[in-house]
Amino acid sequence: MKIDTLINNVTVFNSYFKKFSINNVGILNGKFIYIGKRGEESFQANDVIDGTGKFMIPGLIDIHLHIESTMVTPDTFSFGLIKNGVTTIVPEPHEMANVFGLQGVTEMIKASRYCMVDMFYSIPSSVPATSMETTGGSIGIAEIDELMETEEIICLGEIMNYVDVISDKETKSNQIIEHIRAKYPYLTIEGHVPKLLDLDLHKMIYAGVDSDHTHQTLQGIEERLAAGMFIELQEKSMSQEIIDYLVEHQVTEHFCFVTDDVMADSFENRGHLNHLALKAMKMGMDIEQVIYACTYTPAQRMKLTDRGVIGPGKVADFVLLNDLQKFEIDQVFKDGKKAYDVREEYVQSRMPSQFPDSFYQSVKLSPLHEHDFSIIVKQENGSYSCRVMMVKDGSTFTEEQKSELKVRNHILQWEESEHGLIATFERYGKNGNRAHGLIDGDVIKKGAIATTYSHDNHNLLVIGQNTEDMVKAANEVIRHQGGICVVENGKVLQMLELPVGGILSEEPLGLFAKQVEDLRNAMKELGYNHYNSIMSISTLSLPVSPALKITDYGLINVNEGNVVPLVVE
Repeated sequence: MKIDTLINNVTVFNSYFKKFSINNVGILNGKFIYIGKRGEESFQANDVIDGTGKFMIPGLIDIHLHIESTMVTPDTFSFGLIKNGVTTIVPEPHEMANVFGLQGVTEMIKASRYCMVDMFYSIPSSVPATSMETTGGSIGIAEIDELMETEEIICLGEIMNYVDVISDKETKSNQIIEHIRAKYPYLTIEGHVPKLLDLDLHKMIYAGVDSDHTHQTLQGIEERLAAGMFIELQEKSMSQEIIDYLVEHQVTEHFCFVTDDVMADSFENRGHLNHLALKAMKMGMDIEQVIYACTYTPAQRMKLTDRGVIGPGKVADFVLLNDLQKFEIDQVFKDGKKAYDVREEYVQSRMPSQFPDSFYQSVKLSPLHEHDFSIIVKQENGSYSCRVMMVKDGSTFTEEQKSELKVRNHILQWEESEHGLIATFERYGKNGNRAHGLIDGDVIKKGAIATTYSHDNHNLLVIGQNTEDMVKAANEVIRHQGGICVVENGKVLQMLELPVGGILSEEPLGLFAKQVEDLRNAMKELGYNHYNSIMSISTLSLPVSPALKITDYGLINVNEGNVVPLVVE
């Protein structure tokens, strides 16, 4: 029998038995046709590969991530994935949707069509995530129907406004869920349910939201599994007690590993889903269970029944490992063809102008001035008790504290306090909204940082310890049509340019990763003490992530789902 490729004597992972065994593997027309003991006596292959000493596993599958979190284009993202053994992803482009609406989604899908990695898109369901922020676009039922008719959509992306889902049947989130369940009953619905337990958790599942990828606790993960919720475990949830729990209990079918948000420097230096696989093994999980959770269960969750397995008729996406325990990648194959070889040069070229011209002119803000960072209050002199957003290392959640601040000539004297200022400015030219707050904790102690990479609305967000540096940082970002700028004593320490929608770069991954690393170091110089400082600052404007956040509408009490004043009367 004529086939394209025959790999002899390779140690193959069988997903159904969750075991390895030495076999020969035949590939025809981009799919596996045979896994067994027959070899060259039965097959005439165009290419014969000696697999002796190699371990063959299915290509890794990540079903919950945001390409925009890496701040690169789909082409660059695909380049980085392949060398890390990831061959299929399910991206949710809700950042581009927040900036450009429906066109943001369609352009991301268009930019993905010629990528090496298979990208099956999910529809952003929470754009905007709440009614308490201004975005550049929105996704509603009409846009969902258009995407379902015109694009290859695999699931409804994470339902983020869990407060609305469990408290008010008439909200936009519930209307979208009901529409999906009625019109597209087989479409997978993804969830975002941080800290929900007991009745509130069960209300979410009853509504149709049956997965969660947010930061888990042992109690939370046990309650979710007991209620039939599928767990998508990202790195910040990989505590020893949770890994031990997954190892000790028979829940292999009910969880997988996902990356969600990966910074470019981490992507380049540590890897992607393969990094989580190696970490899980080091924490005590059997290699067989790890591979299963990076291939088979994510494929089953998304009904991708043609992959995630090395078996007849399945897509021939696979990874050859040199060392199983080190998860050392030797080669990666996509659709039966070699896509990466550790011994061969692997270079990415720069691809500019991958999006429409309008995507490079999206920051519609005039230069800011010192008065834009003044907080005017009713009282002429005296003091006020004010809310303070407390940043804490180890989490993107914040806490609320109260602090007494002086007032002079109706101006809150925040620069004389122990706290910094956080401010946000609507940047789409829609209403000119702006809001101010106070910030403290594991955040900068000097200088200023400004960014349009601020989830999910991506308005201009500025934090700082003095007005002069805040003005400088803000105006640098405006001048460059988006990015992240770090300033100290009037000097720009680092400017990360993000010209596509104010959130993406078109630089090659290696170069951009170095720029992100430099940015992180500059933030650290200002005293930002956080395990992921870039993600920390970018989620200070995320009004669905507890507890006190800020949008152009004002300070948001996330748990109650409302706007609260800076000054506590």
